[in-house]
Amino acid sequence: MKKDEIEDSSAPLIEHLAELRTRLIWSVLAFVIAMVACFTVAEPILEFLFQPIRTILLERGEDPRLIFTAPQEKFFTLIRVSVVVGFGLAFPVIAYQMWRFVAPGLYKTEKNAFLPFLIASPLLFLAGAAFAHFVVTPLAMRFFIGFSDVIPALTSLITGMESGVEPGSNEELQTIFLGSVKESLDLELKFIFAFGICFQLPVLLTLMGKAGLVSAEGLGNVRKYAVVGILVLAALVTPPDVITQLILFVVVYGLYEISIQLVKLVERKREKDLRAEGLWVDDEELEAEEADAASEAASEDNSK
Repeated sequence: MKKDEIEDSSAPLIEHLAELRTRLIWSVLAFVIAMVACFTVAEPILEFLFQPIRTILLERGEDPRLIFTAPQEKFFTLIRVSVVVGFGLAFPVIAYQMWRFVAPGLYKTEKNAFLPFLIASPLLFLAGAAFAHFVVTPLAMRFFIGFSDVIPALTSLITGMESGVEPGSNEELQTIFLGSVKESLDLELKFIFAFGICFQLPVLLTLMGKAGLVSAEGLGNVRKYAVVGILVLAALVTPPDVITQLILFVVVYGLYEISIQLVKLVERKREKDLRAEGLWVDDEELEAEEADAASEAASEDNSK
């Protein structure tokens, strides 16, 4: 290969790297601006995230405040909130920059197929996050905080029976919830990310259906295994509360059934396009062709 040919072949690669650098710079800049903006209002955001705990503590007649266990904990907690929420705010810009980098290398049909999923994915994640914050987190917090009263009460009753101390006296062991900001935030974010990812199921299965990796019939045939998998998921990501687990099962299983219908739509559209091009062959026609080929082969053998 000549020197000029080598330089010509390397030019597109350099242009792609320069384009990638530009897109990354814009993405990082958008993220930094969003993070700084969120840090200025991190306290109200933190209060919004802790609203379920506050409501439950007020219902129990307890002090609706959480504690910091280290001098630097509040600062780094606010930083963490700013990073997470800032990334969420900057995601449309980041996704747009990714799209601008990838789109020139895609065909028009591929662009039309991929763009709706790029829009639906963040919307479904927000739906899952909202479901986790307004439904799952209150149920989980009510269970966990209320559970702290059960064991001490039983222990106090047993100890009082053995020692002769009347239940309810001042000599009983008293417990109170003093929640840590860090631990409470960790649990809240785990629920948000877990349900946000679970709500991506229709996007994932529909993309796999477009790629031909799964079919509506195949998803329907493994429905019983999907039920077991969803039940296991509900047991892992929710507290040992039947109501919370049932809610998660109903929601995720509903998303699974919606995914089957979306894959059916994808298959019908693919069949329509192939029929328009004259490339579609029905199963009955295929079986008839195979039968004719087999009969022809048998007649040839008989003639010999």
